Amino acid sequence: MGLSKVGETTLLTIILDRPAEPRIFAVQTPGKPQLVVEFPQARMGRLPTRLEGDDLIVEQVQTQATVGGVRIILDLYPDQAYSYWRRSQAGVGGQTLYLLGLKPGTSAPGQAQLPPLAPSQPESPPVTTREPEGENPPPSTSEDYQQAPSTGNVVPGSFDELKSLLPKAGGVLQSLGNDGWTVFESHTYDRPGQRFSRDFVLANPKYPELAVKILYLPAAAPGTPNIGIIDLTTDNLQDETASKYQELRHWDFARIKKHYEDIGDFFEDALKPLRVKLREETRALALRDAVVFQNFLKAVSPGNPQVADMVMAHVREKVNPRFEGVQYTISENPLIILNQVDFLYVKVFYLGSS
Repeated sequence: MGLSKVGETTLLTIILDRPAEPRIFAVQTPGKPQLVVEFPQARMGRLPTRLEGDDLIVEQVQTQATVGGVRIILDLYPDQAYSYWRRSQAGVGGQTLYLLGLKPGTSAPGQAQLPPLAPSQPESPPVTTREPEGENPPPSTSEDYQQAPSTGNVVPGSFDELKSLLPKAGGVLQSLGNDGWTVFESHTYDRPGQRFSRDFVLANPKYPELAVKILYLPAAAPGTPNIGIIDLTTDNLQDETASKYQELRHWDFARIKKHYEDIGDFFEDALKPLRVKLREETRALALRDAVVFQNFLKAVSPGNPQVADMVMAHVREKVNPRFEGVQYTISENPLIILNQVDFLYVKVFYLGSS
């Protein structure tokens, strides 16, 4: 079991040795709301007794063995509105991955909204269920957003769809799938008469502080190429430095002027020190999970094994506190960029459909 952040969503991942559907219910106690995930007739296995929270929705996670099975209790922060969804999908070796996603919402504080759950189909590629947020449902397809172009029998939000959209990235997508990465979120953008862009977020319970983010941009005009972008990023890092930096990046100009005399002071005094710290922390994270980056880069550029060595050599370089960060162009075909400005990531660009 693990708790991680993917974008704005807090993800509880539970690995089961066989398919099972838990009861999920909210418990309202004064000053201590809880969301309970209960597996009847289950055994604890190697579950931790406690997990740290996300400092936003979940204060902590506790596990209890009961007479009737296993109970997982999410202690939530008071007065924090949220919504949640759940999904079950096949894992490796006959295992089942059970996912519970929580997201800040606009419902009444401490109240969860749960869409109906379709019967589990472990052998089918997973399809992300997105939770409507409060009183602002997603726009109507017929009036605002159109569906992405048909891909035959391919299930939307699956690895098969990714491979159909980005055939040049087939090798790296296959490698990610073999290593346990699954499609956590997928979205469709653009309005009628414009491009049908798609984005995907991949998560892996083995690496909760990493994420793979994929963007597909169809050709904007005849004769121009489709564009695919794949990021392996450390921006799921959850600590005080990362949280503060993310918060400051969302400040608008009025708030900056309220706290700093000049916007240059804001970048120099507030953002730069945090960026230097983030470079140190994400560098350590990339070195700890070096095999993930190496496998990713070898799959991205199988004909150029030096690419992985070049990236890891730059990652191992000592951080110079005089600079906020650096970027390196590692390869031109495909275009590979290593970013070390704040959150470390490797970005790969694919042009064309074949």
